[in-house]
Amino acid sequence: MSRLPDLADRIERLLLRHEEQKRTNQLLEQQLRNVTDERDNLRSRLAAARARIDALIDRLPSGEAGSEPEAAADAAASSEARAAGTGSAS
Repeated sequence: MSRLPDLADRIERLLLRHEEQKRTNQLLEQQLRNVTDERDNLRSRLAAARARIDALIDRLPSGEAGSEPEAAADAAASSEARAAGTGSAS
């Protein structure tokens, strides 16, 4: 007959553990939302910064770089490499 009280104790512990797990899950979901929002904000800021840099590059006087087409190709390749490096981290 001692099995019934043992079973009741075990069920009570499982219920408590379940509630604890639910609270932990809610906290983790909130953290995930916060981190996702932060990531999206940083991506937006990065895109804006890239646009500003591109606009500044477009304003540079032409002909001063010597071989402008090569310099532009090098800058584009460098920009693509940086973009690929930051894109793989997300």
